[in-house]
Amino acid sequence: MEGVARLLKGVLGTRKGLYEPKVNRSTRQVNVDSSILAVRPHIAAFAAKGPRLDDYLLRQLVQLQEKLCDSYGRKRQKISVGLYSLKKIKFPVNYKAAPPSTKFVPLGMEKELSLKEILEQHPKGKDYGWILEDQARYPLLADSAGSVLSFPPIINSAHIGKLQPGETEIFFEVTGMEEEPVTLATNIFSYALSDRGYRIESATISNPDRKHTTPEYRTRKIRVSAQSIKAMLGIELTEPQTKDLLERAGYAFKNYTVTVPPYRADTMHPVDIIEDIAIMYGFHNITGQDLQSYTVGKPDATTIFIDKARELATGLGYHEAMSQILSNKTTMNTKMKTEDTGTIEIENPMSELFTCVRTWIIPLLLEMLSKNKHADFPQRVFEQGLTTSRKGSSITDTEKLALVSTHSTADLTEARQAAEYLLTQLGFKHQIKEKDFGCFIPGRSASIHIQGREIGMLGEISPEVLSAFGIEMPTVAAEIDLTALIDRN
Repeated sequence: MEGVARLLKGVLGTRKGLYEPKVNRSTRQVNVDSSILAVRPHIAAFAAKGPRLDDYLLRQLVQLQEKLCDSYGRKRQKISVGLYSLKKIKFPVNYKAAPPSTKFVPLGMEKELSLKEILEQHPKGKDYGWILEDQARYPLLADSAGSVLSFPPIINSAHIGKLQPGETEIFFEVTGMEEEPVTLATNIFSYALSDRGYRIESATISNPDRKHTTPEYRTRKIRVSAQSIKAMLGIELTEPQTKDLLERAGYAFKNYTVTVPPYRADTMHPVDIIEDIAIMYGFHNITGQDLQSYTVGKPDATTIFIDKARELATGLGYHEAMSQILSNKTTMNTKMKTEDTGTIEIENPMSELFTCVRTWIIPLLLEMLSKNKHADFPQRVFEQGLTTSRKGSSITDTEKLALVSTHSTADLTEARQAAEYLLTQLGFKHQIKEKDFGCFIPGRSASIHIQGREIGMLGEISPEVLSAFGIEMPTVAAEIDLTALIDRN
């Protein structure tokens, strides 16, 4: 709600431009122990003092907390937020990794439980325990008197971690795996509480290697031009008009350099800036053009064929996935125990996770399953999409369909039956020939042939590959070259 109000103030012209809440310095400190760095290393915090909490405002804050953690926070894996009664905390607060036997009374219960018992018995432990399943020690926030604030990212304590109506002083913290999302969540909450009339007071985060103060209102600058605005929106705006529109959207503007507010992570490109110009200008104020020609569209034959293949996979009980078209050679080749078959690499990658274009789909489905071990089995997923590979100086785009099934009794027969059903229903006579591939168990894999041409593979994923992805259940997979089928259709 605070974000909507902030936007409407700009739309109505009651507050324009970029602003930063005043942050009052305090001596409150959060000490980060070196033991937590390998578990959940980043934390930010601040205090807020102001209006008395009523039930409605408390529900608004909890909603902001939960929605932010579930969506942007990827169900608390990326970030998790805690709100506390400031008056009950004895500073400094200590953030450390604690043994599973550590006990406190979690929110919603009346008896002490160990951290391990919370993961097994508490509803939030059951919902979010998968985040910490590979850890030998767990995150813990406690004050200098030894009172537990919370067990991030699972649950607050029943004593300090329960905000109630009537509170006027709030302590906020957010933990996560990366610094940037933690900083963003801190900024969103500090802006929201400041807009509600709260006084924001900083906290010093004392890491083993450095100290810094939070909140940190970091801004970014993006350049736009009058020409690009006209080319994209079809309207001519003067510099003063552009400045007015962007200041209404909450930006700072000077000589076509736009400063992005510290609570926005969705503005990443000049196109995002121009979109906000259009929103503030009003799409209804942009004059449309009459159609110059009339055409009737129909689905492309290739699309019809691919959609039929997807429907058949769904009919087999497989859930459709959609992964990134970019990947990395570790996932594509190293983990899969296969050789590079012509990977196209990015010259200047921005991330180690996205350094090349995918050459096949099975590795990405295995990567997805590795992050869903907490879900019920059997798990059956498929994906249809574009892959790209290089042969000499030639680059080829290929539409493929991959299926992966993982459960306690998954075997070669299941993969073969799925592939044969798809091909038969698509109207193709095929042959299955025994063939070893690096990613499959020797003797438990085969190649798929149409009219003498190899168009796919299937088999049982080898234990080495499963171990590389952290998958514990037997897994089978098949991948079919749809482009080859289309050429022969």
